[in-house]
Amino acid sequence: MQTRYLYLLRFVLAISDLFLINVCLYAAYHLGNKYSIPLDFSTYRHYAIISTIIWLLSTGVFRLYGDDVVFKLERIYRATYKSVILHSFVFLLYIIFTNQSDFHRSFLVAFYFLVTVSFLLSRFMGTALQIVLVKNFKIGKTVAVLGKSEGALKLASYLEKQPSFDFTGFLGDESLYVDDSGQLIPAASVQLQKASTLGISEVYVSVTPDRMRDVQYLVDEADKYCVRLKFVPDLTYQFAPFNIEHMDEFSVITMRKEPLKDIDNRFKKRAFDVLFSSFVIVFVLSWLYPILAAIIKIQSPGPVLFKQLRSGRDNVPFWCYKFRSMKCNTASDKQQASRDDDRVTKIGKFMRRTSLDELPQFFNVLLGNMSVMGPRPHMLNHTEQYRAIIDKYMVRQFLKPGISGWAQVNGFRGETKEPHLMEKRVQHDIWYMEHWSSMLDIKILFMTVINMLKGEENAF
Repeated sequence: MQTRYLYLLRFVLAISDLFLINVCLYAAYHLGNKYSIPLDFSTYRHYAIISTIIWLLSTGVFRLYGDDVVFKLERIYRATYKSVILHSFVFLLYIIFTNQSDFHRSFLVAFYFLVTVSFLLSRFMGTALQIVLVKNFKIGKTVAVLGKSEGALKLASYLEKQPSFDFTGFLGDESLYVDDSGQLIPAASVQLQKASTLGISEVYVSVTPDRMRDVQYLVDEADKYCVRLKFVPDLTYQFAPFNIEHMDEFSVITMRKEPLKDIDNRFKKRAFDVLFSSFVIVFVLSWLYPILAAIIKIQSPGPVLFKQLRSGRDNVPFWCYKFRSMKCNTASDKQQASRDDDRVTKIGKFMRRTSLDELPQFFNVLLGNMSVMGPRPHMLNHTEQYRAIIDKYMVRQFLKPGISGWAQVNGFRGETKEPHLMEKRVQHDIWYMEHWSSMLDIKILFMTVINMLKGEENAF
């Protein structure tokens, strides 16, 4: 909820940040001239323009000054360090690819050291200032909650934590202000008049669906005292945890949180997939593929790659690629690999233990069939088998399958002889879907690398 203070905050933050970036650049220029190789002033001036443009682009990417960020301290901190990292990366690339002959490493190191220290101090001072303002001045909108129903208590707990609100407390102890006959009880008029006398800007009312008819009676009474009412639907008794989305004039309830339904999050995940898979293909598969291909061919006749139809996003089948780790056989589409499986070749055992057999799936990622992180794709007959016996099994199919996933790094990979093992895998896959973040994908990546290095018990 915006107030004049919070509305101005974005402009103050943007101007002060831009000032800091240029002060740090100017200080780095003078430090370099004093203690290192001098930097030409025309080059510094050029850097100042480029640095400013890159900073504006970086903060735009992470919406540092957007409504959804600037009103939350933790989001400001997160967007700030991301913007600084992106700025340093792009600025360095610009210097490298434009072949700046006057470039000095000491200047760049000094610049980003000063930027890091300055922004840390700036954010800490901003936090301290906001605490002082909230504590000593009425910078928030004065609000109250009508009544003390279950929903009202939860609503009050939320309002108390918001810097944009000055929560003054509850108006009355009643849980209902309209009786079953549709008559407003006298306490309602008393409390709304009290709100007007106290100069409360807005009064919030928690309303359950069965009491929606009370809304108009309360609004009519509040209008008499020039009091603004805000109604918050309390659906906690009707539904499990849910999300509300808006489609024009309609409110849409979804029963599951899915961060990857957001287009920004999908773009971030896809960008990471393309960049990371391209890196692996160019710098790893380019030399490892011919080596493994030769060994696979020597140990067992047949193709180098094994391809199999597997269940993809929205249960659409796709061809999944792997290095062939078994002798050619007719049971590969039905029978999972098991411990001491005689179909597995010597190089196949090594590839499975180290997960090298999965590397060709980076081609699937590049093609868009898979993601680097996500639920593992299952054979079509396993999908049909488990969807019949495991609750919510098909929920995992809402996501693109991944080369590695939250279930795999937590030990649920390989053969699943018992249904309860598949249930655990499905639970982890659904948890990943509902809690996805870029940092969670990075965490899974590191855990996957660690597991590959130490070897996994279920990798056979």
